Amino acid sequence: MPKKTTKKDKVKAVVHDEFYTKDGKKATLITKEGLEKLNIELEHLKNVKRKEVAARIKEAISYGDLSENAEYEEAKNEQAFVEGRILELEEKVKNAKIISGKSKEGKTVQLGTTVHLQNVTKKKDELEIYTIVGSTETDPFNGKISNESPIGSVLLDRQKGDTVKAIIPAGSVEYKIMKLV
Repeated sequence: MPKKTTKKDKVKAVVHDEFYTKDGKKATLITKEGLEKLNIELEHLKNVKRKEVAARIKEAISYGDLSENAEYEEAKNEQAFVEGRILELEEKVKNAKIISGKSKEGKTVQLGTTVHLQNVTKKKDELEIYTIVGSTETDPFNGKISNESPIGSVLLDRQKGDTVKAIIPAGSVEYKIMKLV
C-alpha cells in the first residue's frame, strides 16, 4: 500500500550558497560593522589580554609551589580561554562573508533584510520587527535574529504577504509578513 504523502513530506531544504565558503566550509555571515567588532576584539586579545595573562602567570610562578597555587591555576585557565577565543575569532574572520541590508532579489527575505511581522497566532495589532543576520551577530533584544533561528529560517526567501509558521520553544507561532526593508 503506498505511503500517504503529507504536506510535511513535500517541504524541501533550501541550500544557500552564500552560507558557505568556496572550499565548502560554513561561512561566518556578518555585516561590515560586525566584522570590524570581531577584528577589534581579536586585536585586543592578541596584543593586550595575552600580555596581561602572561604577566599574571609569571607573578603566580614567583609565589612558589605550583601544585597548590590557586593564582597560577586561575591564570592558566584564563590563558586557555583567551587562546581558544583567539582561534575561534581567527576562523570566523577568515571565513567571513559580508552581508548587506539589501536583498538580492529585492522582494524576498534575505540576510540583512528587516522584516515587519504581524503575529497571527496572538492576533496582535503591533508589528514585530526583526533584521535577519548571521548567527555571530544575533541580538534578539535589539531585533536581530539569526538566519538559523526557528523564525529566521522560515522567513528566508519569503515575500511580503506570505504567512509563515515557526516552531519555537513556547510552541507554534504564525506570522504574516507585512513589510520588507
